[in-house]
Amino acid sequence: MTYGALVRRLLVAVAVGGAVVTALVLGVVLFVVTDGEAVLGLQTPVWVAIAPATGAALAGLGALAVLRVINGRRSRGLTFITHQIETIREGGGALPRSDVGLTDIDATTQAIARLAGELARQRSLDRDFAADASHQLRTPLTALLMRLEEIAETDDLDVIRDEAAVAVTQVERLSGVVDTLRTRTQDGGEVPEISLDSVLAGLQREYQPAFTAAHRTMRVDGPPGLSVRCAPMDLAQILQGLIENSLAHGAGLVTITMRGSSGSIVLEVQDEGEGVPTAIAPHIFERSVTSSGSGLGLGLARQLAERNGGRLELVQARPAVFAIFLSGPGQR
Repeated sequence: MTYGALVRRLLVAVAVGGAVVTALVLGVVLFVVTDGEAVLGLQTPVWVAIAPATGAALAGLGALAVLRVINGRRSRGLTFITHQIETIREGGGALPRSDVGLTDIDATTQAIARLAGELARQRSLDRDFAADASHQLRTPLTALLMRLEEIAETDDLDVIRDEAAVAVTQVERLSGVVDTLRTRTQDGGEVPEISLDSVLAGLQREYQPAFTAAHRTMRVDGPPGLSVRCAPMDLAQILQGLIENSLAHGAGLVTITMRGSSGSIVLEVQDEGEGVPTAIAPHIFERSVTSSGSGLGLGLARQLAERNGGRLELVQARPAVFAIFLSGPGQR
């Protein structure tokens, strides 16, 4: 019920209440005057004059009490709205729901609470995007810088052409990373069929400088000519997350093994490091897992695998072995 409607009802109640009380008092007066005027010692005109005033006074007192309750509710509602706005301005979420029994105030507080929740979710998405972009772009940018440094230090045109071609591929991948991050919550649509050889060859060339700088190597094992159903940029991002995880937290040789099984394709990425701590292993794909930052990229990799109808699992903790399960050719 709105504030104006309550006031109108209150005025009607005052009028009706005054009339009722006046009628009752007049009824009592007439009875007393008729049967016992001599005992009361009062004249009828005096009672007749007092009755309406008494009724109006009683109705007025009732009206003031009701108005006090209504104004108290309205004041609490407005105070809640003020606090809610201040909380939103400071970056907080919605306050606990408040109902004061006034339709207009309650509707306003509920609308503000919904807005606060939407803004909080959007701020969370923005923070996640900034953190994910920083994490996903760091290694490609470093690799690109190393390529450009090599180009600047050589006069061999063949080397310059080769390094420039790889640099162009890395720039395209950086653009793809941004697009992937922006659209990762959307449905990927029709999943294309792609060659694993081309994706893995590109990754080997891209990460060769990083592995050389770390005095480590990466090897690909498995039969050539395998195909999977996955967006090429998404598959590159999944493998990139696993390769970066091995570079940052693993040791020794990084091996990518691919094989076909019952209409599906499995890619395993492993290294020779100590692996994933037992306490972290069950939560390795969660954003809340810090582990020097490894959880962020792995969480994104799992999202991309699921978007393409596959899955990413930690199949062995020590040493770490991650497996990507994707549909093979002809599978949906």
